[in-house]
Amino acid sequence: MYILEEEKYFWLLLIIPFLVVLYALLLLWKKRRQKQFATPGMLQKLSPEKSRFKPGLKFIILLVALASLTMALVNPKIGTKMETVTREGVDVVFAIDVSKSMEAEDIAPNRMEKSKQLVTQIINNLVGDRIGIIAYAGSAFPQLPITTDYAAAKMFLQAMNTDMVSSQGTAINDAIDLATTYYNDADQTSKILFILSDGEDHFGEVGPAAKKAAELGIRIFTIGVGTSKGAPIPLKKNGIIQSYKKDQNGETVITRMNEETLKEIAANANGKYIEGNITSEVTAEVTEILQNMDKTEFEARQFADYQSQYQWFLGFGILLLLLDVFLLERKTSWVKKLNLFND
Repeated sequence: MYILEEEKYFWLLLIIPFLVVLYALLLLWKKRRQKQFATPGMLQKLSPEKSRFKPGLKFIILLVALASLTMALVNPKIGTKMETVTREGVDVVFAIDVSKSMEAEDIAPNRMEKSKQLVTQIINNLVGDRIGIIAYAGSAFPQLPITTDYAAAKMFLQAMNTDMVSSQGTAINDAIDLATTYYNDADQTSKILFILSDGEDHFGEVGPAAKKAAELGIRIFTIGVGTSKGAPIPLKKNGIIQSYKKDQNGETVITRMNEETLKEIAANANGKYIEGNITSEVTAEVTEILQNMDKTEFEARQFADYQSQYQWFLGFGILLLLLDVFLLERKTSWVKKLNLFND
């Protein structure tokens, strides 16, 4: 098992394609200037020791060195063994709406990404609790069973999108029913279900499902993502907006957050409705809710002894930079004698 401690540094890899384009433009400029100065044959006579192969090799070495140093900043860690530990916490399940209305951009960057950001920040603040993830639209299905592996949870979370479920709609009832199967009654832990949704286009009565969950000892907290003003639903291809969803009359559909549905669910399951527009406020409120829950001891297996691997990438990157410095652009004498590349 591995984790990437500082994934934000992957953005530095964008420097590489920029340098490739810059290098290609530089080569074109040099060729044009050389043609103005002399013919290729004359240039060869003027600089017979200059290698045609090594400048490109030096540039490739530099790019690999940059990639290696970036990986050092990311700091991959590898879990070397499994161990059983005793933890104290509650069981928390996140049911995340992945219907197409979650693509609306009335909240930045859109409702779907905002939901993922909220859950990620909540997970970052958890200590000892077990978590599970459910995805739902027109139907619900398990995304991640109850686990203490927060790194795996965030990995599965980032993979979620609005194309996961073919049947559209917002079957909150199905998500609640599925959540009731997540908890282990033998552990007698506090059971919490967080539902993240815009509450729109839901199927059936939500009250009975919420009451049934409450009877099983599950408290449901709903987090509303979106605004009452609403926004159109973008139709995308390869991440690019092509148009917006329209109704039978050709009018653009405006999706609005339905707070009443979410409030009804929370009220029927001894929970609370939370407005999800400000991440810091949601995280603080959820953290306070979980801290006030009765904690239960349970055993969990997890990867332990995570060892940082940055030093390998750092050493390799520095080695390549030194190689790039000492690798001269003139021909290597023994290679020239072999004449393998006619260089």
